[in-house]
Amino acid sequence: MNRNHPLFPLAGASLGLLLIATTGVTAESFRVATYNLENYLDHTTESRHEIKSADARAKIRESIKAMNPEVIALEEMGTVSALLELRDSLKKEGLDFPHWEHVTGWDTNIHLAVLSKFPITARRPHTNDNFLLSGRRFQVNRGFLEVDLKVNEHYSFTLLAVHLKSRRAVPEADESELRLEEAKLLRGKINARLDANPNANLVVLGDFNDNKDSKSTKALIGFGKTKLVDTRPAERNGDNRPNPNPAWEPKHITWTHF
Repeated sequence: MNRNHPLFPLAGASLGLLLIATTGVTAESFRVATYNLENYLDHTTESRHEIKSADARAKIRESIKAMNPEVIALEEMGTVSALLELRDSLKKEGLDFPHWEHVTGWDTNIHLAVLSKFPITARRPHTNDNFLLSGRRFQVNRGFLEVDLKVNEHYSFTLLAVHLKSRRAVPEADESELRLEEAKLLRGKINARLDANPNANLVVLGDFNDNKDSKSTKALIGFGKTKLVDTRPAERNGDNRPNPNPAWEPKHITWTHF
């Protein structure tokens, strides 16, 4: 992340997205990534019956080493022991993350985690958020992971990691409405952070399980002065003509619409 420009590339798995609000000026740069590990379990659970094979774990480590991030948020992480196994295995292969966080939400199978080369100076796990939908109360299944990270004496940032409701249909409610309500709750935490410090450096990332134009993603991005910057890897499409509406974003080509 280069603070001379709020847009920086994201290295991560599919369905990952990183949004950012940042200020300040320095030439130092670092890399933040997000990666859905797809059931990184070290033992079976009541609803998930396969553990990650040795070959699959090796491929994940290979991918993370190729990204070479200073900070990586992880979705679908198993227990703390699974996280520490991944961390220790990466260290043996030359990639050391001395600092980590693991958040267990309502879902007892898969969780959120972060590995970091930077010290974690504050932890604010959100594990009991809930909302009403059609008269019924629902929990945010995976919770929200929030930490403050100290890059150096002059720069720190807040990281908010999330794994929103999947697109898999469930009998209790419409999956897109559940995802939207989770996104609204997270946006409330973003607003609270920026209200407390309008100049805060903030990264919001993870598996949002929807496309850019969905209601849930739009709710996360927000609008006005606190609108977050979409940092999906993208290139201009070669069309230099201005948009009909100056408020519209430039046309971009991205490797995925998620």
